[in-house]
Amino acid sequence: MLLRLITRPAVFAAIIALAAPASAQVAVGFGGVPHDSSQPVEVTADTLRVNETTGNAIFEGNVIVVQGDLRMVARRIEVIYTVTDGDRQVDDVVATGGVLVTRGTDAAEGDEAVYEVQAAYLTMTGNVLVTQGPSTVAGDRMEVDMTTGIGTVDGRVRTVLEGGQ
Repeated sequence: MLLRLITRPAVFAAIIALAAPASAQVAVGFGGVPHDSSQPVEVTADTLRVNETTGNAIFEGNVIVVQGDLRMVARRIEVIYTVTDGDRQVDDVVATGGVLVTRGTDAAEGDEAVYEVQAAYLTMTGNVLVTQGPSTVAGDRMEVDMTTGIGTVDGRVRTVLEGGQ
């Protein structure tokens, strides 16, 4: 039940109510259906710098990254590439500064995020808040396998659980 509580965004103004110990963990779902990490990654930003040595790209200012139904918004995003047998592919997307990640109707926000593209694995840190309608969960760190939609939030977890009949 808790896996599905955290998967649809509404308004980020929800008040976080219940507190748990600093080492507590709570399961978090994100997306509900498998994410296809083989889709192309599209980036829009105010500026772009490319490191000629590594080929890595640094996007700054109103950055929006989209891969299928996965969307990441931040002030700064670095796209880290790997080259294997002459084939260049996106390895990691590192976002900082007011990061918002949405997938379908799910949303999470935090200070920083690292999305491992090939593994389809998202790690978000710093003031993490995930919402689903009126239900919310917050903590210091969130990790989500975007293929399965299963993850955890840990570090001083706070949540609001909506009762059901």
